[in-house]
Amino acid sequence: MSSADDSELISVGRVGRPHGLDGSFHVTQPRERVLAAASTLVVDGRPIAIMRHGGTPARPVLRLAGVDSREALDALRGTDLYVPRASAPPLGEDEWLAEDLVGCRVVDGEAPIGVVAKLLPYPSCELLEVQRPEPGAGALLVPLISDAVRAVDVERKLIDINLTFLGEDA
Repeated sequence: MSSADDSELISVGRVGRPHGLDGSFHVTQPRERVLAAASTLVVDGRPIAIMRHGGTPARPVLRLAGVDSREALDALRGTDLYVPRASAPPLGEDEWLAEDLVGCRVVDGEAPIGVVAKLLPYPSCELLEVQRPEPGAGALLVPLISDAVRAVDVERKLIDINLTFLGEDA
């Protein structure tokens, strides 16, 4: 596997605290489905094989090739973990990668609202954090549910939302 360009990579979590003495670690902020399907991760720009998947989907524990002690793991703690986009499982209908939504323009019909800054994972659903262009305007949090989001067009980088449902004025 060759080293992938950053635009071809998707984040699947971060190296967390150690688990045992063999270099295993907890993954923080895991992308459960994508991480569960991975056999190799890109860490600091280089591919590393996953030697062990453990824990649960929500609280995964991994061990990577060449990381066989707590000392070796300490050097990686806090490092982002990626997989090549091509190795991610296929998306279902009405599923998107966070990387595809960040940077999308957000509108309510024809009225411009802002730009997606990031996707926030919450227990009941994910939220779009939309940065508004007005100085001093706070971010608008939009739940990814059908009442709040009318349409997502990743190709056009456009998301149409319903401000009335959110209790906001256009």
